[in-house]
Formats: sequence, C-alpha cells, structure tokens
Amino acid sequence: MTNQQLVRCGWCEGDSEYEHYHDTLWGMPVKDPQDLFAKLCLDGQQAGLSWLTILRKWDAYHALFHNFNPDALVRMPDYEREALYTNPAIIRSQAKIDAIFTNARAYLKLRDRGQDFSEFLWKFVDFEPTINAYQALSEVPTETTASRQMAKALKKEGFKFVGPTICYAFMEAVGMVNDHLIDCHRYEPCKTAMETFRLSTKRK
Repeated sequence: MTNQQLVRCGWCEGDSEYEHYHDTLWGMPVKDPQDLFAKLCLDGQQAGLSWLTILRKWDAYHALFHNFNPDALVRMPDYEREALYTNPAIIRSQAKIDAIFTNARAYLKLRDRGQDFSEFLWKFVDFEPTINAYQALSEVPTETTASRQMAKALKKEGFKFVGPTICYAFMEAVGMVNDHLIDCHRYEPCKTAMETFRLSTKRK
C-alpha cells in the first residue's frame, strides 16, 4: 500500500508533518511521566490555535524548554525565561509561556508528595485505554466526563491551560482513548498497542 492509498483520519490529511505525527505518535499509549508532562504543556500552547501550528514548532519548544524536564525548568534563570517572550520560534504568549513554568512547579509538588504523574493522569481512565469505534469525525467528542474530571483535578493542583477540551485532546494523543476512525490505517495498530498496554499495566 502506498502512502497515497493510506486511509487516515481526515483532520491530518494534506500536510506531510501532520500525517507523520498521525501515523507515528497520535493515539499510541504513553506512560513516561515527563513525556506526558511535555504533551500536556504543548496541548496548552495550542489553545485557540491549530495543532499543526504547535507541531511545526515542536523541536523549538523541546529545545527551549529543556525537553520539558520540570527540574530544569524551575532552575531556568530569569533572563533565559524572559527571552522566550519574544522568541518567534514558539507562540509568543506570556500567559502560555508562564503556564509551562507554573505546570513544572505543580508537577514537582505532586512528585514531592510521592505522586507519580503518570498514575495521576491514567487514573481518569481507570488505568485502561478506552477503545472507541467511531466512523466519522462528527461522532468524536471534544470533551468527556473523564476529561472534565482530569481538568478539575489538574487545576486543583495548580496546573494552567488544562481545560476539559485540552485534556481530551491530550487523552486522544497519548493513547488514553483510541479516536482513530475505524477505517483509518492506524486504528488497529493503536488498538493492539492499547490492549498490550492494558495487559502490562497493573493498577497500584
């Protein structure tokens, strides 16, 4: 099957970077706490914009924000942090930039309490990916009860730019739910990865 013949979810079609992200990362289960933190922060940067805008700045974000290492973020000197406000390689929103540092502090507070960030997030799907079977993009929700609960809990812990819609987009991306359409060539691979993840993950 050639690249042109692959059936994909309609939201990514027409841009090679978007299609690559859809074909390799979107919907695959993520367990690493720092990877989850990075994705949550990047989804917050998307607010009011298209994900493609953030995707095109992906490398710059990871380089400028020390690969989203919370410890490194809280140690960043003021001059380095303030330079981000005018850096065209990322979204020049002071509120969004500041949110990443706020989230890093919130992450570390959770860790200091002995709370693993991965477990904190995955509990909202009961530690098991939800495998949906949507046939059209119009069927896919923009938020769910689980994403609203996640948003509420994150806000309570001090996280910013973590509303229910952002949280649901995050859940889709990191494999907490399979929202690939059933005719998409990535539906079955993600479903298999989620089933493997489910079998290998033990609830603590």
